[in-house]
Parts: sequence; C-alpha cells; structure tokens
Amino acid sequence: MARATRSDVPALVALLTDDELGRTREAADLTRYEAAHDAISRDSSHFLAAVRDESDRIVGTMQLTVVPGLSRGGATRLQIEAVRVAASERSSGLGTAMFEWAHEHGRNHGATLAQLTTDHARDQALRFYERLGYVHSHAGLKRPL
Repeated sequence: MARATRSDVPALVALLTDDELGRTREAADLTRYEAAHDAISRDSSHFLAAVRDESDRIVGTMQLTVVPGLSRGGATRLQIEAVRVAASERSSGLGTAMFEWAHEHGRNHGATLAQLTTDHARDQALRFYERLGYVHSHAGLKRPL
C-alpha cells in the first residue's frame, strides 16, 4: 500500500465510480478530486492509499485519518473512509489485507480504536466489515451543509 499521488486521482475516482452508489454521486470533472487530494496530502494525519497489483494497476483505495480525541480517556481513533476494491479483485483477500495494513497504520500512529461508516445499502460491505470484527455500536447521521 502506498500513499496516492496526484497522478493516481483518475484511477481512484474510477474505483469510487465503479460502485452502485458511486455511479450516481461521483463526477466526471476531476478538478475537485485533485483539490481534495492536494488538501489530504498536506495534512499528515491523513493517508490516502493507492493499492497496486503486480502490473502496477490501481486495484484498491482507502482514506485513513488519525483523529485524537478527549472521549474514551483521550483515545486516538483511526477513521477509515472511501474503501474500494476493484471488482476484479473482490473476494481475493485484498480487502482483508488492506484492513490489516490500515489497523497497523493506526496502531503505529497511536490509535486504539478503528471506526468507519458505510451506507446501509452496501449489504456486502457491511457483512465484510462484520467478518473483520466491526460491530454496529453507534448510529451515524449526515446533513448537507
């Protein structure tokens, strides 16, 4: 797993779009994605991953953020977002390997808890996360600003 570069943005957006929800909410114009990549890259608490196969094709991505906090005795959390694995690589063990790497990244940065959100419509993703030991412990809410 490597830190994504700006030149990886088109492939990462393609992964985000290759998804039942992403098809309708991701955009063709890469300008905002490139700006987001630049902002993520400037902040060392973020790690935007580009996972490549043996032929150097990007087959996975996830965004990791280390979040210090006061609750839970001042616990630091690892927030995991925008997880995608190429359709050709699903059920290959890649997703599990990505999460093992992410958890180690979190521990190496002082995190004692990993958390993520996923859309209720992502049934397969929910089952995958549960197999990795994630439990439904909180209700998440979102609001457009």
